Amino acid sequence: MPDIFDIFKRLERDRSSAAPAALPLTHIVVGLGNPGRDYARTRHNTGFLCMDTVCEKYGAVTDRAKFQALTGEAVIAGARCLLMRPQTMMNASGAAVADAAEFYKIPSSHIIVISDDINLNVGAMRVRLKGSDGGQKGIRSIINCLGTDEFARIRIGVGQKPNPEYDLADWVLSNFSAADMDVLKALFPIACEGIELLIKGQPEKAMQVCNRKG
Repeated sequence: MPDIFDIFKRLERDRSSAAPAALPLTHIVVGLGNPGRDYARTRHNTGFLCMDTVCEKYGAVTDRAKFQALTGEAVIAGARCLLMRPQTMMNASGAAVADAAEFYKIPSSHIIVISDDINLNVGAMRVRLKGSDGGQKGIRSIINCLGTDEFARIRIGVGQKPNPEYDLADWVLSNFSAADMDVLKALFPIACEGIELLIKGQPEKAMQVCNRKG
């Protein structure tokens, strides 16, 4: 028969495990990419690839079809967050994000988007709190659907086209080399630190931690 201390410990564990579900959902973290195996390791799917690390770190899975996305939940820095991988194709990502933000009444300042950036070298990363889409069509779609550019982005460099004649669509839909993938995988845990700091309301510190030239 278990002693009274074992019973109290079990009750405490039960309360702790139930606590996250009782929290109000206050933030959305979005990884951008294109659905389907053909795109899994492409430059445009950097947001999805980073979301793999986010899920692993916070014990989440994005396996529920909701808001035109695959979604899950995690508690990050004490906040209950919706994790999203839009399934609309990159250029229409905003529809999924706007649907979720409207349903949960999440302000744009509590949305964090992880995306690829062809203007940054592989190994570079930048945190921005607002601004233009920088040519990233998923970001453009989110700006258009939300009606504001005031949401945080973690931009992860995927490198510029090898030459001006190279087709941009072919470039962003090309696969990473094994070496580049290793560089990216080293960045993803740092991006998680940036997400935590943004949720804590420490954007300057998030920039200090994440911003690098590559």
